[in-house]
Amino acid sequence: MLKNKKVVGVFFSFFLSVSSLLAQSEGDENNKTIQNPPVNMEAMAGSRGVFYQMIIAKKFQSIPKLGFFGLTSVNAAWEKEITPDIMSQAHLTYSLFKGLDVTAGFQYSPIYSFRPVASLMYTYASPDFMIVVNPKVDLADDAATETMMLLEYKPKINEKFRFYSRIQSMYGFVPESGTHNRSSILLRAGLSYKEFSFGAGSNFDWYGPVKHNENSIGVFVNTLIF
Repeated sequence: MLKNKKVVGVFFSFFLSVSSLLAQSEGDENNKTIQNPPVNMEAMAGSRGVFYQMIIAKKFQSIPKLGFFGLTSVNAAWEKEITPDIMSQAHLTYSLFKGLDVTAGFQYSPIYSFRPVASLMYTYASPDFMIVVNPKVDLADDAATETMMLLEYKPKINEKFRFYSRIQSMYGFVPESGTHNRSSILLRAGLSYKEFSFGAGSNFDWYGPVKHNENSIGVFVNTLIF
């Protein structure tokens, strides 16, 4: 416990120092408007239940290199499950260079409760294509590690519609024992119209060392909130 408190203290001190230095050095650049990406919200009704996910990635207007990243996902099963499937994380981010951030924050899950975490996040985005790679590690004595990857492809069909497709995967394990703790694969395919995407979706989830499997197939709606 003492070790965790020291680690958390170091990360908070690091980000406070970064904020102070950036506030002094940005100068006139602080007046520039940062074009933040929209909040991404998705709901899928499937054979297992309702899946919900929200992703927030923003930069501070006055300190452009410093930002916030949050991700929350919930699986609400039609039938009561023994373990609630909820995950929520919140991070401060610092841009090392374009596309690559280092992050530190907290993550909550029913199994591990609240834990301090640190990660790297690589992002590439264009009108048709986006990729995100996010390896993360718990800052705890019984540390778990997790890697999330997202690939989104939205080619233009005509003036109104785009084809929408996404593969999102996550794999987590405990390095000390080498045991699996949580993994998932999300597949989406459909159409995009303005800030809305909709179509067919499937979620494949695995839990614990025995990799207990739960799958869901259904329809999804995704919206971008600017």
